Amino acid sequence: MSESKFILNNTKDNIKVISTIESNLKQCDEFIISVAFITESGITPLLQILKELEEKKIPGKILTTDYLFFSQPRALIRLNNLKNIEVKLYSVNETDFGFHTKGYIFKNKKHYNIIMGSSNLTQKALTVNKEWNLLISPDSDEEINNEIIETFNEYWTEAIPLCECIDEYTNLYNENKKIQIDSWIKPRHKTLTPNNMQKSFIKNLRKSLAKNDKKGLLISATGTGKTFASAFALKEINPKKILFLVHREQIAKQAMKSYGKIFHEKTLGILSGNKKDYSVDFLFSTVQMMSKKENYERYNRDYFDFIVIDEVHRAGSVSYQKIMNYFNPIFYLGMTATPDRSDEFDIYSLFNHNIIYEIRLKNALEEDMLCSFNYFGITDNAIDVNDMSKTRIDNIIENIEYYGYSGSRVKGLIFCNNIHNAKILSKEFNNRGYRTLSLSGNNTQKERKDTIDRLVNDDRCDNLDYIITVDIFNEGVDIKEVNQIVMLRETESSIIFIQQLGRGLRKYSNKEFVVVLDFIGNYKNNFLIPVALSGDTTYNKDNIRKFMINRNNLLVGSSTVHFDRISEKRIYDSINRAKLNNLNFIRNEYIQLKNKIGRIPTLYDFYIYKQLDISFIINAMHKLNSLKSSKTYPYMVNKIDIEYELQLTELELLYLQFLTLKIINGKRPHELIILKEIIQNNTLEIDDLENILENNYNITNNKISIKSALRVLNKSFYKPREYNLYKKATFINITENNIIITDKFKKLLEKNEFRENMFDLIKLGLKQYCDKYIQHIDNMNFKLYEKYSREDIARLLNWPEKDAIYGYVIKNNIEAEKTCPFCVTYDKRENSVESTKYVNKLYDNQTLSWMATSSRTFESKDIREIMDYEKNNMKFYLFMKKNNDEGKEFYYMGPIIPTEPTETKVKDKDNVLRDTVSFKLKLKYPIREDIYEYFIN
Repeated sequence: MSESKFILNNTKDNIKVISTIESNLKQCDEFIISVAFITESGITPLLQILKELEEKKIPGKILTTDYLFFSQPRALIRLNNLKNIEVKLYSVNETDFGFHTKGYIFKNKKHYNIIMGSSNLTQKALTVNKEWNLLISPDSDEEINNEIIETFNEYWTEAIPLCECIDEYTNLYNENKKIQIDSWIKPRHKTLTPNNMQKSFIKNLRKSLAKNDKKGLLISATGTGKTFASAFALKEINPKKILFLVHREQIAKQAMKSYGKIFHEKTLGILSGNKKDYSVDFLFSTVQMMSKKENYERYNRDYFDFIVIDEVHRAGSVSYQKIMNYFNPIFYLGMTATPDRSDEFDIYSLFNHNIIYEIRLKNALEEDMLCSFNYFGITDNAIDVNDMSKTRIDNIIENIEYYGYSGSRVKGLIFCNNIHNAKILSKEFNNRGYRTLSLSGNNTQKERKDTIDRLVNDDRCDNLDYIITVDIFNEGVDIKEVNQIVMLRETESSIIFIQQLGRGLRKYSNKEFVVVLDFIGNYKNNFLIPVALSGDTTYNKDNIRKFMINRNNLLVGSSTVHFDRISEKRIYDSINRAKLNNLNFIRNEYIQLKNKIGRIPTLYDFYIYKQLDISFIINAMHKLNSLKSSKTYPYMVNKIDIEYELQLTELELLYLQFLTLKIINGKRPHELIILKEIIQNNTLEIDDLENILENNYNITNNKISIKSALRVLNKSFYKPREYNLYKKATFINITENNIIITDKFKKLLEKNEFRENMFDLIKLGLKQYCDKYIQHIDNMNFKLYEKYSREDIARLLNWPEKDAIYGYVIKNNIEAEKTCPFCVTYDKRENSVESTKYVNKLYDNQTLSWMATSSRTFESKDIREIMDYEKNNMKFYLFMKKNNDEGKEFYYMGPIIPTEPTETKVKDKDNVLRDTVSFKLKLKYPIREDIYEYFIN
């Protein structure tokens, strides 16, 4: 059983109160919540799990109060509508005291987990507020637990069932809300000031102009105010003439409106198909109109001081190029949320690779610049994306009604996969009493504007509930009132996903959060959903899985992400199936990074720009089999970039391949430090190496690992096949206390290209170690919950030579100490005497049931050694992966002790009963909550 622990919202350590509540709700047989305040923002993130509990008929009691009339009636009604939940209201109007309890009680069998502290059932209290709570475990103090339950029962008996008092409470709530609104002192004119992002952009733009730069990019996530950022910046610069280019008239009008709030003394106008304001100070023009020769030639080439191009990722087209080739302003400012294009046009090069400022979705959430969102991944049981059957539409409507929205009425956008389906969906929604319109690129600007006004304007009698569209609202359109986003199409691009999500992320006074409903079918690209939500552009599968495991803790701010069981499984399946190491995928990412930095990127560039995980590039190298030494980055670049000419010899490539495949994963720094020092100084004393390890990396008493690293570098660690492959790549000679560079290696380093590639690999490896692996424990070379291959395990356990680890291996390290790593695939099935069942099972977060290979008894040599581990002074280590779809690496779970050996029988592959032995493996460290849940679920 776990101990009691402190529960708080801590962004530094990726901890949120909501995650602990959700985890306990998933495992409980019954739950009780007693809080002073309940809001819609607080219950919405929990709606998916509450729905699952309703389906499982898990009973719940929720007690709140009319204290201060803070709890929102609609939230209470929604909870009470769940068949498994009973809601009561404790009336303080009938007493002389308040009601301010905050407790969450979860019954599991005969035990209780109880959270007591400061968190009400509001979104900020569960995600970002400074809150103090204590999770009281079942074994901490049974007497206290019983007292809490008894006290709750007293309050519950005194409280009023919601159905008996909700009408009266709603009236009192509304009266109190009106008093509060009437008492507010509202300023007549709100002074607009730049936010933190905009201030940083203004500062950087000044620097760029001071360097006489002619062009620059503002890369800014949807909803972060890039139009206002440009206006604030230009206000300080005070240009006489500005041209603001957009691709749609509606966007031009929105931009002009924003600039009008900043510039009061300038004349502003539109150049479009409907309006021709040629002579204004600040001209907001569609690119279609300005690219006509008769329009741009009305002006001298240097007429405009500044030209701002909105959605500048479109600037590769002919119409934009006509304008840019003609005008010569003081400065071109390009603005976009998505600078990378699928057609490989180099926007970065067009703007001289000058990124003035960049803020992505994750940064914007950190800065609280966006409205929080509650995302729900919902299973779409449609046969295909074109399914417009009654069953599917009923399922969509059931979910949009259940998950709801923030505000007095729904103002929703539904993204469909094609125009035909959008029209059908609109018709079917309307037949069911909704007011919707489908909108596409075929509609005129006037029709679009009127449709949007019908959606957001509460004063119109013909207002809309939903606009159903395909892709026309992916960018540019500012509809800040949107409070529900519905996605009914396959996610084929993380960029488009973020664009469509962004339609609801603009803050608005009457919108506390936006609800995002994503209907997830059985699509191959579902892995792009967590990629987009996490903002992790490395595409590292382990990172994606970690986000899925711990998503609400890892998501910045008060936003939340939820998946139902089937949609979650579909995403994991998609992650496992995704083929991300093919050369075409690598080439696309390579081109994007090359465009961004304006040169051929190094592997280190890929890492620091988080463009793509290094492991994908290395895996792609394995497909380059024309030379035995072809598995190197330079060789791959030669294959995917016609501008790069490979000038390295086969021997030089062999050196680089050894480092690439064996060393640079950064899981131990020793080999990398040795290489770095001998390249720079020709020689390195072992005593000096020990000092470097201790002073720079806090690694002490490490002679054994130094010996191991030297065996790796001189190849004696490897079996004959690998030894013979790399024996020509000699790095070091070793004397008693000295490590000396070989003459051959030293001679090769005289060539700049080879030397630069060597340093790139060494710098990359050390950077990865410092970022990912340095926080090891028990003076071991392993870090809890990081992943290691079998070869990594053998190397980091300091074995004298590499050995295969199939299940477990007992082997002496260099110092003749016995070590035994267990490599466990958790979801592994075998045929037992009773039935087909899992061989491995976690009984709790510190105990794993494990079975040895077949044909084992207590008399088997390896089993006897394991059972006599204390006498043998043997050390055991557990490495585990969920299933083989995860690849060849295992999570390090820490030291273990094997207990309770039991002889049993198991059927082999020929269905013959064989003897075997099972153990309970006791972990030294309880498995972290999110990792534990990932394995057991």
